[in-house]
Amino acid sequence: MNPESTQGVERVPHGGCSDPGITDFSANVNPKTPSGVAGVYEAALIQSKRYPADDYSEYRAAASEYVDCPTETIVPTPGGLAGIRLAIETIVEPGDSVLVPYPSFGEYAREVSLQGASAEFVPHDELLHQDPADHTMAIVCTPNNPTGTAYDSGDLLSFLDRCRETRTTLLADEAFLGFTERPSMAGQRGAVVARSLTKLFGLPGLRTGFLVATDELGDRLETGRIAWGLGTPAAAVGAHCMSQDEFVEETRRRVCSERTRMAELLDEQYEVTPSEAPFLLLGTGNVSVDRILDRVHETDLTVRDARSFRGLDSHIRIAVRTDAENDRLLDVLCDV
Repeated sequence: MNPESTQGVERVPHGGCSDPGITDFSANVNPKTPSGVAGVYEAALIQSKRYPADDYSEYRAAASEYVDCPTETIVPTPGGLAGIRLAIETIVEPGDSVLVPYPSFGEYAREVSLQGASAEFVPHDELLHQDPADHTMAIVCTPNNPTGTAYDSGDLLSFLDRCRETRTTLLADEAFLGFTERPSMAGQRGAVVARSLTKLFGLPGLRTGFLVATDELGDRLETGRIAWGLGTPAAAVGAHCMSQDEFVEETRRRVCSERTRMAELLDEQYEVTPSEAPFLLLGTGNVSVDRILDRVHETDLTVRDARSFRGLDSHIRIAVRTDAENDRLLDVLCDV
């Protein structure tokens, strides 16, 4: 991180509500968690009187099977965002240029700025058509947050080929890819893949994730990662979650079904962006975003004000939760 760049770089607004009395549609988190998590956490907490083994062999083994990559390509991180920071600070230098999509996750540009580098903003659906020459890194988010749209895997691989030719690192944020059947970029030469376990497995407070990179890129990330970056409970629960194939399949079916139902019911009143993620981006048209937020809050619900995303000025983002919870939100949104 460039010390001088910490002055004037603001924090990024996010969704998420800490009030347990509010049903939170502002954060894109699975409302369900795999069975057995509490027992695994409790057993790991007992072991937390000692430092964790810094090689994280069990966690790496679970992650390598999860994304079908060699164990040595896995770099444990305390959440997806920590992995994104590690990748950017390891590869990007002051004065560099980075291709950054918009509207998309605001932390990309913040992390680039903290390195003293410049973010060149590109519409997310045009990024794969850009020339990566003269850019140290290109960032993609698939499915993209907040739109929910995913890149075609063939198009991604073609873009990666062009990035290799120009020695541009491709950073692929796959925080929501587990909700889809699409293949991961993990293990592709010249790419760094960031994975988060907190969205799919409903545990955002646990802070668990990993990077995947090969060859010299992987070596640099492994060297640069902080020691004991994952707490013992986080590593144990993370490894447990990555083995829960049935939970993942059930989650995919439920999210797809509910997302389709919600989109169809909201389509007449809102501009609904087609999504492959556990959320929907809604253009509010002539209806004030503030009016919607007020009505939603009156019923102890919350949604994401998407006006904080670059390029959006009359949008909200809503998570896909359980059918009963979704019904409550639909009743409000269809009656604004």
